[in-house]
Amino acid sequence: MAALPKLSSMGYLVVSVVLLLLQDVRRAHAALQTFEQPPSYTEVNPDSDVKLVCKIYNKRGNCSWQKDNKPVGMYPKKYEWAGSQEQGDCSIWIRNATLNFDDGLWECQVTASEFTTGDALTSPPAKLVVRVAPQTPRIEFNGSHVLPGRNVSVRVGSSAVVKCISRFGNPPANIRWLLGSEDITSQANQTNATEEDNHRLYVATSYVRIASVRDLHRQPLRCVAMHESHSTKSQDAEVKLDVHYPPEVSLSGTPTSDLEENVDRVLLACKADANPPAAVFWEATDRGNELVSSQETLQFLPVTRKNAGRYTCRAKNEVGFSPPVTVYLDVKYAPRVVAIEPRVRTTTVKLGSSVSFNCTAEGNPEPSYQWLQKMPTTQDTVIIRGSQAELVMHNVTYEHQGEYVCKVTNLIGGTERSEQSESLSVQVKGAPQVLRNAVAREVSVLRGQDAHLKMVVCADPKPSKVQWHWGSLAVDSGANSGRFQAEELLQEEREDCYEARLHVRSADLVDARTYHLTVENDRGADSHMVLLAVRGEHEARASAKPVSMTTLLSVASGCLLLLLLLVLLSVYAVRREKCCFAIGRGDFRPADLERLDRAKAKRLDNLDYDISEKSDVDSTSGKKTPRIDGSLGNNAVVGIGPDHHYGHQSPIPVHHRIPQHITAGGSPEAMKHPERASTTERRRRKSSGSSHRHRDRPGHRHEPKQQQDYHEYQQQPHQQGYQQGYQRVLPSNSGAAARLSMLNSMNLQHSSASPQGSPPAQAYFLPSTHSMGFNDLAHAYFQPNSYERAEI
Repeated sequence: MAALPKLSSMGYLVVSVVLLLLQDVRRAHAALQTFEQPPSYTEVNPDSDVKLVCKIYNKRGNCSWQKDNKPVGMYPKKYEWAGSQEQGDCSIWIRNATLNFDDGLWECQVTASEFTTGDALTSPPAKLVVRVAPQTPRIEFNGSHVLPGRNVSVRVGSSAVVKCISRFGNPPANIRWLLGSEDITSQANQTNATEEDNHRLYVATSYVRIASVRDLHRQPLRCVAMHESHSTKSQDAEVKLDVHYPPEVSLSGTPTSDLEENVDRVLLACKADANPPAAVFWEATDRGNELVSSQETLQFLPVTRKNAGRYTCRAKNEVGFSPPVTVYLDVKYAPRVVAIEPRVRTTTVKLGSSVSFNCTAEGNPEPSYQWLQKMPTTQDTVIIRGSQAELVMHNVTYEHQGEYVCKVTNLIGGTERSEQSESLSVQVKGAPQVLRNAVAREVSVLRGQDAHLKMVVCADPKPSKVQWHWGSLAVDSGANSGRFQAEELLQEEREDCYEARLHVRSADLVDARTYHLTVENDRGADSHMVLLAVRGEHEARASAKPVSMTTLLSVASGCLLLLLLLVLLSVYAVRREKCCFAIGRGDFRPADLERLDRAKAKRLDNLDYDISEKSDVDSTSGKKTPRIDGSLGNNAVVGIGPDHHYGHQSPIPVHHRIPQHITAGGSPEAMKHPERASTTERRRRKSSGSSHRHRDRPGHRHEPKQQQDYHEYQQQPHQQGYQQGYQRVLPSNSGAAARLSMLNSMNLQHSSASPQGSPPAQAYFLPSTHSMGFNDLAHAYFQPNSYERAEI
């Protein structure tokens, strides 16, 4: 801690003197007496006590009072000290206060503490008011006293000055004004004055100026005198405003729709609001204000076309006439464009600036507005640009260029009526601008296809530079670079608009990127981009639109129905094939044989066939399969009978016929036809001489006559062009019938390449469902042991 500097003896002396002086000043100041609470304004009711307060701080002098500049002594039961003067309380009591003795200005005084200090005190005058209740207030208008409940009459539009007087009060009454429920005291002006015959009492006068309007008619106006001496603290006086105003009329029953002649009824009522009451009358304005009615109502029962027009209702009283109120009956018309601004036909606008048009039209009902832009295209595209009378377009682009018309529309009887104004042309000039809404954000192609990128750009003047660029490559309009070709700008249907095209031949995956188009002219430039997406085949399939569940269900249902149909057809075919095979095997029921024609049975008995029974069981299938006997040989000819040869006028001898042996599986049904079997046996024995010789020689060849007959039989049908099928029914050893079918077109054509007397390779029997007559003759070759083509 630093040591304090040492003071000299002279310094100590100076400090001591200063401290002593400060203490003396403080003591001297503390010794002065001052007002702690001087007396203030005080009111007291007559014959009541009141205390005037006066308190002194550091009181050392003597207290005293004076009224109206005159000293007041202390008198018991009249003026008495209210507190301890030694403690500085110089307050006094005034007993039984009266107006004449106690009402006035009071001052509290204190003598000086010493003759040298000069701290004597005198308070500011304090008013002591001994209250006196004023008289009931009264209202005066135009210098006349208005009795309570009467009216203050004033004409609408003028000002009424109303006065309220409250007399003989102390202090003066405080006057308030109420108009209806509204306090209008702030609009009033109050003055107070002493009464002429008693200067201790006051008269209070308040003036209020009221602007007369019809809404104040019959509103109460109250003057309220506020005074503490009243038991209710106030008294008032009230009058009513009687505002005279001219009539105003209102209509009721005005038609809300079109009136139909001789159907609708019209009942118009004209009500007048006026003070004093007014007389009402109707005038026909279209007929020179002709008076049509002096009543409040105007009626047409029913309305006719001669009642159509404009009617006016008016009313009159001593103040004046009402404004006319007009009603129109069935007057409607289509809209019409009155004016259009600006008046010039063509307006040139800078790109990005603003332009406005205004359309004025008339119509009943009030028409609606539409501003239409006609685009310069072959489709006559129309764009709605606005729906107000005024059209304001900000930030104008080339899309705003075109013809504009104002279309106004209304409805009359539910039918739309409209009219269009003359067209206004807007021309836009400025830097190029690519129309973003006319550009596809993405162009998608398959790999290997040509891609065509297009953008629409508008500019006036025409762009001086057009360039496509991507990555580090750029191609100007009209140039090409490898697989990339940029066409010259093509004029669009819209004026000052052009189409820029970039062709990418055989697009590959590496071409998938963003391509930018930049256009410039002498007023600026613009740029925009388009994305090229190149997809492979798997991506194309993946992006194919998924098949809906409804389509899947429909396809599945169709497949099920088709499958069911195929199953049914297969079952039918299997059953039919079994039936046909059964017939071919000779598995006939006895009832089937009974259906044969008896005449055919006789002729069958005459056939010279040797049929022997032979059972041949198929070791693999377990079926009994009828076969053609191998003794027939490759050159065997089936002879039908002496009366059924083809191409000959004489029958073939029996001994020249080629015997055949047809074997069929045995059947119990054969026992049911013994007569047919015995007849056949007799035939066989009768011709056993020649037949056995042929049978006993396996390598036997036909005699020349028979061979000649064979060639005639084979060539004759071919020469004559017959293409017939043939079917023959033969008896079997089982009593059943065997059917043989032949097609001449396949069996009877002669081929020079084949050895003479050898059948063609395709000659065989075919199953057939067509039966031919026995008078038809045909030749055929058996293909032995063929189940499908030679089975009988």
